[in-house]
Amino acid sequence: MQPLDVPLGEIDLSSIDFWLAPEEYREGAFRTLRHQEPVKWFEGFRPLEGVDNPFFDGRGYWSLTGYDDIWHASRNPQLFCSSRGGVNIADMPGEVAEFFGSMIAMDDPKHARLRGIVQKGFTPKMIAKVEDYVRGKARGVVDGIIERFPERQCDFVEEVAALLPLQIICEMMGIPEADEKQIFHWTNVILGVGDPDFAPTFDDLLKTSMEIYAYAQALGEDRLKNPKEDITSTLMHAEVDGERLSTQEFGSFFILLVVAGNETTRNAISWGMKMLTEHPDQKAMWFADYDRHAKTAAEEIVRWATPVIHFRRTATADTEIGGVKIAEGDKVVYWYNSANRDETKFDDPYRFDITRDPNPQVGYGAGGPHFCLGANLARREITVMFEEIARRLPTLEITGEPARLQSSFIHGIKRMPCAW
Repeated sequence: MQPLDVPLGEIDLSSIDFWLAPEEYREGAFRTLRHQEPVKWFEGFRPLEGVDNPFFDGRGYWSLTGYDDIWHASRNPQLFCSSRGGVNIADMPGEVAEFFGSMIAMDDPKHARLRGIVQKGFTPKMIAKVEDYVRGKARGVVDGIIERFPERQCDFVEEVAALLPLQIICEMMGIPEADEKQIFHWTNVILGVGDPDFAPTFDDLLKTSMEIYAYAQALGEDRLKNPKEDITSTLMHAEVDGERLSTQEFGSFFILLVVAGNETTRNAISWGMKMLTEHPDQKAMWFADYDRHAKTAAEEIVRWATPVIHFRRTATADTEIGGVKIAEGDKVVYWYNSANRDETKFDDPYRFDITRDPNPQVGYGAGGPHFCLGANLARREITVMFEEIARRLPTLEITGEPARLQSSFIHGIKRMPCAW
């Protein structure tokens, strides 16, 4: 893919139309910003006509599009905090913050305390315990499409990319298999707000938030009384400095873990398959010597996909970034998708190259205390899923254009046909 030439004066990251534009236009716009104004002020998002959406608060923000600026800000959380208004561009309304007030929207020392508890469920030992399960579920995904689709075509997102991370996070959390479809629906709504296919209104989001929150609290209370070998039990019984998670805190963490553990990896696998289809030479190279290229291929897939497009922080004091003055209280948005195309860090950044090394991609965050807790699990899921495809369905390819999620937050694919 080659980005288009987009004049600086016509770029508006706060326009709904911008996020409906083709990928080539959006990539071109971010390239222009990196080259001409890497720290730029934008007015706040505006609601669609006739739509009452409290996420559109009208407040402007500073946009960071350069790799080094994003890395610098991420490594200075005391200056660019997460707790003032949340991590989305618009300040989160109070009733929503109650459900989504997990550790990604916290700062130290509370963040460190709670992350310390949650990390007990994501240690290398815990990840190693699910290794065989990951492989078994990947085989099951492939078995399923072979059995259910004798015509050898299906929707790749729903039948392949979504199933593996959904089943694994549900297994790790101790969620019954019978509830997986409900979890899948809830996560689609939470990260698909604004997309007419998932959550066209704020009320849809709020309703779903209350449903998943209540489910999580009930699950957490059950594991307090009846602990099992799952992360929910680990979290509910873990102690740091004599403190445990409350069921309310667990409810917020539950939303974070099932959403992040499902949606982001799903989209990385989806974009990865699309790119391998568009670059058959890369697919042939990888599948011919899978283990040799697995590690670098997984990193390149995440770089290309960048499932989480941005996070927002808030300046805690007057400061400067790249010579631009930032005032205390100003919003600062880190565009990870742009950092992952920065020409100063990536040679020929618009080339999909499974052998790219080094690859300092920021798809899991740009360092600092909020680096993705599940990065190692995501890497394993991506690697194992494509290994199963390479071994059993090497002719699988994408056969049509993806239906993209309408979002400035998640680089998502809703539907995408495939055949083998």
